[in-house]
Amino acid sequence: MTSEPWLGDACSLVDAFRAGERSPLEELDATLAAIDASELNAFSYLAPDEARAEAERADVSLPFGGVPVGVKELSPVSGWPLTEASVVLRDRVATHDSTMVQRLRDAGSVLVGLTTASEFGGVNLTFTKLNGATLNPWNHDHTPGGSSGGAASAVAGGLVPLATGGDGGGSIRIPAAFTGLPGLKNTYGRIPKGPDLVIGSLTAVSGCLSRSVRDMARYLDVCNGFDSRDPYSLPRVEGWESGLGSYDLRGKRAVIAVDLGVAAVADDVAAAVVAAAEDLARTWGLELVDVPVKLPELSLEWALAGLAEVRKDLGDLWPDCMGDLTREIRFGLRIAEKMYNIDVRAKIEATRVRTNEAMADLFDQVDFVIASTNPDVAFGAEGPLPNVVNGVEVSPGNNGALTIPANIYGSPALSIPVGTVRGLPVGLQVLAPHHREGWLLDMALAAERERPWPLVAPGAPR
Repeated sequence: MTSEPWLGDACSLVDAFRAGERSPLEELDATLAAIDASELNAFSYLAPDEARAEAERADVSLPFGGVPVGVKELSPVSGWPLTEASVVLRDRVATHDSTMVQRLRDAGSVLVGLTTASEFGGVNLTFTKLNGATLNPWNHDHTPGGSSGGAASAVAGGLVPLATGGDGGGSIRIPAAFTGLPGLKNTYGRIPKGPDLVIGSLTAVSGCLSRSVRDMARYLDVCNGFDSRDPYSLPRVEGWESGLGSYDLRGKRAVIAVDLGVAAVADDVAAAVVAAAEDLARTWGLELVDVPVKLPELSLEWALAGLAEVRKDLGDLWPDCMGDLTREIRFGLRIAEKMYNIDVRAKIEATRVRTNEAMADLFDQVDFVIASTNPDVAFGAEGPLPNVVNGVEVSPGNNGALTIPANIYGSPALSIPVGTVRGLPVGLQVLAPHHREGWLLDMALAAERERPWPLVAPGAPR
């Protein structure tokens, strides 16, 4: 009888199922018991009866056959709550599965429940009026980040080996880095986002939180490919997992720009990232070059564009619902109402053009840009967002300044765990040109072999 959930990666769990060493139903029961005993508050909803039915009929020959998977609560799962992590929408129920969720079902996944997120995915802090604070398994006084904070906490905390995520401004990479996991933001459109796609600001992508590189690759094999309900989705690409380790990165050009010329990064975090970057560059065989990096500051424009989607969801409930919203979303909507007009929209588009040109110019000169994933290690579990770095006051936008550029440009970026600072995990971020996820996966694979990271936080599950 399995008493504790699997603490390896999802691929090795499938291997254990196929070898008869574990069973999907026993694994699910251990998973549900661990979630029930956990202090992390990583799940907002569980579907034990539905999950048990899936586990009983699991086909372990499938890519994720029998694997317990958490679904980020911002993603629709038919019959499950679709709250956007907001008290205002607490009674709303999804009427369909997202395309990604359906593809995970088809791949044999056992959907356990919904992992917590920040309200409307708006900030890199998972603390809402609906669910309270989700905790970082490395230190319960700290946040796992957001908006995919519950997913990261559940995976790093030893509760499930895999969870879905989304990244509209760093919402996979930020929590991955805060909890010691790898985290890939795909090229825009790699995994379709329909049905009922909201086009919005064309920044958000779908993906996962996992413990290993091969899990990320297998996830892409399962979930990527065009779907007609997302007209911006890309054609299917085969062989992500089978192609791991097949790229020769030697001689490719890279620049280390810890702050991307736009963020304030804590001195000890910057030092750890630079040391790891120089070490890994030798492993990867990269040519490090000195290229000036100075990207535009984007936080205000990114936030204003994204708030239009929040306003759509609230509909006629606004402004009467104002008091039920978290302070960040409430403040953002009020500012947006005062500021957002055709002139501001024009400025947003001009900023997007400048960003696209700056990123394109950068990738004309180098193949990779290496930066920190976050300006600092994880902050308090209940916030507020940090406003001081190295003793100097910074704007709230500093917290996403390192991750937002790849969302605006639509290019892939991957966070790699590179150790700890002050007892908390640090992530190194590698940005690459469009459609180069294969390069990034191979870089992460080499890093995983050269500098292996803990698959779960010390002491997990707990």
